[in-house]
Amino acid sequence: MKFHWFAQEYLTRLPEDYGQTVHSSWVDPPIAYADPAQVGEDYHMYIRLMQQADELFWDSLLLNEHHQTSLAMTPSPNLIAAILAATTKNSAIALCGNSLALYNPPIRVAEEIAMLDCISGGRIIAGIVFGTPMDTAFCYGVPPVELRERFHEARELIQRAWKADEPFAFNGKYTKLRYVNPWPRPVQENLPIWIPGSGSVETWSVVNEYDYCYGYLSFSGKQSATPIVNGFWEYTEANGGNMNPNRMAFTQIICCADSDEEAEAQYYDAIKYFYRQNPVALEYATPPGYNTIASMRAMTDRSKSISNEQRLKASRGELSFWEYDELGYIIAGTPERVEQRVRELVTDLRIGQLITCMHLGNLPEEVAAKNNHLFGTQVAPKLRDIWAEYEDNWTPKVTQERAKTHQLTSQPV
Repeated sequence: MKFHWFAQEYLTRLPEDYGQTVHSSWVDPPIAYADPAQVGEDYHMYIRLMQQADELFWDSLLLNEHHQTSLAMTPSPNLIAAILAATTKNSAIALCGNSLALYNPPIRVAEEIAMLDCISGGRIIAGIVFGTPMDTAFCYGVPPVELRERFHEARELIQRAWKADEPFAFNGKYTKLRYVNPWPRPVQENLPIWIPGSGSVETWSVVNEYDYCYGYLSFSGKQSATPIVNGFWEYTEANGGNMNPNRMAFTQIICCADSDEEAEAQYYDAIKYFYRQNPVALEYATPPGYNTIASMRAMTDRSKSISNEQRLKASRGELSFWEYDELGYIIAGTPERVEQRVRELVTDLRIGQLITCMHLGNLPEEVAAKNNHLFGTQVAPKLRDIWAEYEDNWTPKVTQERAKTHQLTSQPV
């Protein structure tokens, strides 16, 4: 079992009524809310928390790419990754990922990931993403019907560039380069590749064709995610794909404390802040051409697992703390309770890579740091045995070896 520390990098100081008054927290939120000094403080906080997670031997520190939103202030995850590559030593650095269709030319992604792999000593997970409709269609102006074609052309170029022994020409539909010869090349002979998705069958197809890790980056919990995760495994089995649990990565908010009462007292306000402050305008989330008809039908069928009333209450911060827990939006409580709930989650859904959200919303840094410590020392070590019989080809070998050495030397005599 592997654990990945996810830095969503929210803006931590927004007005109480922000979520109720802005048109959308993505694409067109008023820039007046983004105080540069506060944004800088938030970046430093996330970096400190990830450096702590590295010392606690999380398997990776995970970053993503989003644009024009208070939900995730990471227009260039590679910049934060460069800091971590130079200031950490144990954890991999997972770029989950770079939005390939937004780069012109996309060879830039191949160059930057290779740089990061060299700086980190071979610790990069090369997550690549199609990108949300908000990021791609509205922030960067990519026609939705071109998105997947652009993505796959860029993916082909990047992976070929990492392997080529000599310069080559690339004559694609969207990218034409006379000389492709990026310096440097990655340390790792085969960079682990992850592709996040929200349940489209087209993503499942490419993940299985190339044996990538599939990342379901959801914040809606187990009950909502079960039809999607089960659907992926059913599709994989039906198409003769690799059923190794380490090919599934899943996002989970963790709220660990010394007691259940303390968990509610310390985390509830931050949970309400996170869900209440992130409305996305419907027209930005559903542009024509972004999803195929087959994927839209599948998503509609799966959405029945949680009632629309429950979804609405969750998005408004109106569920009780333990209702969020019951529905799986969060896993909260003492280390013992969190361990039990995580074990049930990952065995029920066949998850080998758990993406832990240890900070959310406006949570104070000291609470997140304690969350890191409790989970890293009292929960994660007890779950390492899950899926241990399966080889993991989706986490850098150097980080796996360092984690094994740490586990052996830290066990009581």
